[in-house]
Amino acid sequence: MTKARSLRERPLHFMLLPAVIIVLVFSYGPMLGIYIAFQDFSPAWGLFGSPWIGFGNFTFVFGVPGFFQVIWNTIFIAFLKIIGMIIVPVFFALLLNEIKHDRFKRLMQTLIYLPNFLSWVVLAGLLIDILSPSTGIINQILGTFGIKPIFFLGDRFWFPLTMVLSDIWKGFGFGTVIYLAALTSIDPTIYEAAEIDGAGRLSQTWHVTLPGILPIIVLMSVLSLGNILNAGFDQIFNLYSPQVYDTGDIIDTFVYRLGLQQAQFGPATAVGLFKSLISFCFVSLSYFLAARLVNYRIY
Repeated sequence: MTKARSLRERPLHFMLLPAVIIVLVFSYGPMLGIYIAFQDFSPAWGLFGSPWIGFGNFTFVFGVPGFFQVIWNTIFIAFLKIIGMIIVPVFFALLLNEIKHDRFKRLMQTLIYLPNFLSWVVLAGLLIDILSPSTGIINQILGTFGIKPIFFLGDRFWFPLTMVLSDIWKGFGFGTVIYLAALTSIDPTIYEAAEIDGAGRLSQTWHVTLPGILPIIVLMSVLSLGNILNAGFDQIFNLYSPQVYDTGDIIDTFVYRLGLQQAQFGPATAVGLFKSLISFCFVSLSYFLAARLVNYRIY
């Protein structure tokens, strides 16, 4: 870099300086706390005064009854969410792409995208009312068909499925926008050629539209691998209860109870470090697959 260019770009570097400081303080600074995972940590002794116990916290956590069930719950819920957030947005993007009335199309886009802007604190209150076994509208509708009330948020079988479906409902609008943008890149002349060959709308969708957005579908799928241990703390924390811990407790809620409610800071940090290491492996794998399958790279 020449001296003239360095002087010319110096204001830009100064403009980035606050952001760099914020990242260092709030992202890299707290990483010092990883040290707690290997200590019998006590706030009274402090970070550098607490005794070193090596992998004792990991041994303790792996021996906690139900810990591996928590890992399974996390993977199960997160995996179903990933699958749903691929299939549902693609499906609705294809449906919206067939709408020719622009005003109605924009209205539908707004309606399905709106829940994405609501926090889980707000949506949790709505879901608790809607899914109530006594007064909820869903159970009232089921009652008209002779189906007994279902305690969606208190039943061990229905709770994880409810988490998956409600998360898809909240977030699929964002994915739909991505696939709609991908649809605009398909050459219209391909549709014209397919129509001349006698292909109907369904055949055009199968042989032209889906192959046209397949690279984006593959890319979004492989990048989602990095979230395989992120089952949604905000959502589950606001909706779960002790009676569904067996199937609804995930790593993040487990760490919350272990660290903040029970004050076992060392074991909680050990679980967080374990999750971070596994997530790092999945993120690395996702970018490797993205580069190999669709030539996606970050420079």
